Amino acid sequence: MSPATLSTMSLYRFKVVMLGAPSVGKTSLVRRFVHSIFEDSYKSTLGAKVERKNVSIDDKKVNLLLWDIHGETDGLIVTPSYLQGAHAAILVFDSMRPETIETCLELGVRVMTESPDAQLYLVANKADLAEDLEIELDVDEWAKLAHRPVTLTSAKTGVGVEDLFTRIATEAIG
Repeated sequence: MSPATLSTMSLYRFKVVMLGAPSVGKTSLVRRFVHSIFEDSYKSTLGAKVERKNVSIDDKKVNLLLWDIHGETDGLIVTPSYLQGAHAAILVFDSMRPETIETCLELGVRVMTESPDAQLYLVANKADLAEDLEIELDVDEWAKLAHRPVTLTSAKTGVGVEDLFTRIATEAIG
C-alpha cells in the first residue's frame, strides 16, 4: 500500500473489553488474534492488560484497543472504570463449563450501565475441546438464555477468532 493510500484511509479507534469468569480463555483469544499464538499454560490476569491491533475494513483503518480484564469471581469484581467508554464487550464463557455463562450475563448488564451504547458479543470459547470429546454444544439453548446469538471460538485452533474481531470492527464503523 502506498503512502498516499494510507493517508486517505479513514481511521477509527474502538475500545473492546474482554469479560468473563476466570480461565474461560479471554487472554488466549486476545493472544490468538493479536499475535497468532496459543499457549497452554495458564496465568491469571490481574487488573487489565491492553493490547491493540489494526485491521482494515474496506478503505477504513480500525484500531481495536482490546482490554483483557481479569476474570470475575466472588471477591474479585471488575472495576466499573474498566467498562466505561467501551464500544464493544466480548462476554466469554467456557463451552465445556456452561455455568460460566451466568458471569457473562451479569457482566453484560454492568457494561450496559457503564457504556450503554456498547455492543455485546457472547462467545463460547474452547469449542475444540467439544470436538475432541465428540460433544454436541447447545448453542441454541445458550442463545435463548442470553437473548442474543452465540459465537463459537477456539483460541487454540483459531476457529472463529478472526471472524469475531472482524465482525466487531465492521459493525463498529457501521
